[in-house]
This record gives sequence, structure tokens and C-alpha cells, in this order.
Amino acid sequence: MAAFTEGTPCWADAMLPDLEAGKRFYGELFGWTFDESGEEYGNYTNAFHQGKRVAGLAPKRDGRMPTVWGVYFATPDAAATTRRIQEAGGRIVMNPTPIGSSGTMAQAVDPGGAVFGLWEPGDHTGFEKQGEPGSFCWTEVYTREKDAVDAFYETVFGFQVRDLDDASIDFRVWSPPGTQPSDETAVGGRSVITDAFPAEMPAHFLTYFAVEDCDDTAALATGLGGRVTEEPFDTPYGRIALIADNQGAVFAVLAEPKAA
Repeated sequence: MAAFTEGTPCWADAMLPDLEAGKRFYGELFGWTFDESGEEYGNYTNAFHQGKRVAGLAPKRDGRMPTVWGVYFATPDAAATTRRIQEAGGRIVMNPTPIGSSGTMAQAVDPGGAVFGLWEPGDHTGFEKQGEPGSFCWTEVYTREKDAVDAFYETVFGFQVRDLDDASIDFRVWSPPGTQPSDETAVGGRSVITDAFPAEMPAHFLTYFAVEDCDDTAALATGLGGRVTEEPFDTPYGRIALIADNQGAVFAVLAEPKAA
């Protein structure tokens, strides 16, 4: 039985040119420790925070592949979900592939060009910790094809949606099927790549990790050879910064508002 509701983000990993450099960076930044999978699984490495599985790091098999963080959505049946993806206007770039006894993986592209993964769990059920400092807490897709992408995710995963009331931002929040859309049920969202972004920015998913202190984490990332691409700023949901790691993979960190 799947540990995550279908369509819920259940895993995130980074494809990196230098796995050991990535382990040093994230080990220092988030306090992660790592296992070793060996050559059979391409030296894929699980990251742990306080003994619980929180993310993965993998060496790029091809230098032409982007250096990025990717997100995976849970599915009880990867083959059925890939069929829905194709029927809804998406493309499959990796057909459902068993990863030993861990589970089955697939990768797809939405109608706007953003890549995401599917994970049908086996022994590896996904995150063992999330929403706490040192672990995944949120994801959102950035797109220029708002209408097509909205229809796509709502068709494929059955998301219940609501749009933020803030007139200054076009943002749609996703909640799983059968739930009432709210901050409590939200699992991700859709943002829009506007003219404020670089023209060459591709559609993409942004992965967020929870931290105790956003400013301290941003400063530490810089000291570890990373780069702050958007300085810490406040939102109703907490303080956020965008960071590129020491190899260029971009992610966000979020520190929840302090209790008064």
C-alpha cells in the first residue's frame, strides 16, 4: 500500500556532476548523512536527516543532462498514470522502470515543458520525514502555459484547486482529490513565469526545504560555495530564499514564521 496519496509529492532528488561535492555541500547545509547504493543503481545515494530518509543525490550519467532538483509524485500504478499523462497532453521521457525492489520510476513532461517524476513505491516508500527543518516541505511548477498546465495536473492527479487571493501574484494551490482546498491540505502549486523572469528560463519545478533560519542557511550556503539567487524575503507562509548549490542546482529554503 502506498504511503502517500496519489499525486502527493513523495520524493525529491538532485542530479549532480560531482556526487561527493554534493554530499559535502548538503551534509554541511542541512546536516544530512548518506548511504551508498553502489554501481548497480548508478551510485544513487539516499540522504537522511536524524536517521530518516529525506532526499536523494545522484551522479549525472550524461554531461548534457541538467544539474537540477527534481520532484516525484506518488502513484499506486505508474503505468496507468503515464497513460493519463499522455491522454492529457503530456509526454513520457522515461517509461515506468522497476528500480530493483525499491519501486517503479517514470519521468514525464507537462504541456508547458516542466519535467517531473512518478514513483510507485516498493521497499522505498519515499520521504520518511517532511515539513520539518532539514527536509522537503513544498514544490511548485513555474510555467508560461498556465491554462494548459492547470487542466493537465487537475486531469492527471484530480487536484482540488484554489487561486490565491493576492492580486499581485497568479498562483494556484493544489490539494489531493477528496479534500477541501486549504493551507492544511495543500501539497503543491502552480506559478507563472512572467516578464519579470529571464526570457531563457525554462518551465520547471522548484523544490523547497524547511530550515530553522532562512538567513543563516543562505549565508552558510554561500560559505559552502553556493550562491543566493534570490535574497531572503518574507511571505505569509514564512521567510524564503532561493539558492544555487555549489554545482548550480537551484532550490528554495523556507523558515516558518516564528511563534509570537
